[in-house]
Amino acid sequence: MAGENGNSLLELNELLEATGGVHVLGSGRFYFDSVQTDSRAVEKNTLFVPLIGEKQDGHVYIPQAVEKGAGAVIISFRNFEKDGSLFSEISRKNPDVYFIAVENTLTALQKAAGRYVEKFPDLIKIGITGSSGKTTTKEIAAALLRQKYTVITNKGNLNSETGLPLSVFNIRKEHQVGIFEMGMNRENEIGEISAVLKPRLGIITNIGTAHIGCLGSRENIAREKAKVFDHFYGIGTGFIPKNDDFAGFLAEQVDGHVVYYGEGCDENIKFSADLGLDGTEFYVCGKKAVLKLPGRYNYNNALAAVALAEHLGLSAEQIVKGFESLEGMFGRSEVIRGKYTVIRDCYNANPDSMEKALEFTGSVSGSFRKILVLGDMLELGEDSFREHEKTGEEAVSCGGSLIVFAGTEMKAAYEKAVKTAAEKKIDVKLEYVEGCSDAAMESIARLVKASASAGDIILVKGSRGMGLERAVSMILGETE
Repeated sequence: MAGENGNSLLELNELLEATGGVHVLGSGRFYFDSVQTDSRAVEKNTLFVPLIGEKQDGHVYIPQAVEKGAGAVIISFRNFEKDGSLFSEISRKNPDVYFIAVENTLTALQKAAGRYVEKFPDLIKIGITGSSGKTTTKEIAAALLRQKYTVITNKGNLNSETGLPLSVFNIRKEHQVGIFEMGMNRENEIGEISAVLKPRLGIITNIGTAHIGCLGSRENIAREKAKVFDHFYGIGTGFIPKNDDFAGFLAEQVDGHVVYYGEGCDENIKFSADLGLDGTEFYVCGKKAVLKLPGRYNYNNALAAVALAEHLGLSAEQIVKGFESLEGMFGRSEVIRGKYTVIRDCYNANPDSMEKALEFTGSVSGSFRKILVLGDMLELGEDSFREHEKTGEEAVSCGGSLIVFAGTEMKAAYEKAVKTAAEKKIDVKLEYVEGCSDAAMESIARLVKASASAGDIILVKGSRGMGLERAVSMILGETE
């Protein structure tokens, strides 16, 4: 997408001031209308920002980025000093490509993105974070707010130290509301990306144990998540789950207004019925609404979005219409109906979301059987073994006829499930499939199809890195 009125997303002086960079090579008109950190996604007039990781230095892909049409490149001073002749040769062949040298390319990306956001002072900026439910809450909120505003969100879960800065470069003058989820894999990541967006409205979905491996405790997780409120300066609003045991602590971190959400918090919202796989029915100011995502945990995400919508002036009619417009989200409590009913929930998994998915599956009743495919929960650090054991213990109580544990970490869950089933005399078939290769997915599909009958419910839940959607496709292959 081109910059406004043919202008560069940032002018040269704006980029240099924001990043503390130095223009070292290139001449002519400075212009870029997109930003990428992946050279494969570079197009004409892209600003390419090579990142330096533990195993790879993105600077090696600069020639490919320039060949694909990059209009400007941010490089590190260290790389420029080390390979000055290489950059000079690239510039000689491509004199109109600007090279900006900075101390740290990731920091420069974030600073540049923050400067770009400042170009939209009237944008209603919303940050969403939490241990689970971020993307679901974001998508529900966007569906509701689109009934009144022009909305932009980060795509998928581009919510990281790089994903969020890249996402905000898609803001344009027609956008009235920006809803951006914020994730983390390390200490102060929320702080860094909050400084990019500077949201004035912040939602926290919950404080669980996701990423406890890198932060050490739920207290530290709560403290990190609360950084979504860092830039309120007395005029922001924090939306906090009333029933979370860290609600009080989170409220203390808000320098501004606090809105609690959850069941019983809003007299305008009345729960009506749990529709099982068809979602939740409730009333907004007496008008019936249906959340088409199953599970009371998703209903709580919806209540966060409703609280936000009410705060921003949406009518009950607009809110109901927003729920009607809500589309299913790939891999997130996604119900696929056919010969079997598959709950594809394999976009993310942590102990909190796994527990909620198992509780929901256990609550669904009918003449059908239940089959569970559970994949590794990643990034749990030293708590991984214990949390997977807990999952194994919880899983055998769901009333399933078959449970397939898949991955590496899930071996602990499988062994605990075998022990628990024997101790409690629970009749359930338990299987373990090692790894996440294509062959492993084929093994999962064979086990499931050998056991499943028409009408059965199949829950598939695991971290994104497991790629369990491949197993789902194989399971559904004969029925689509």
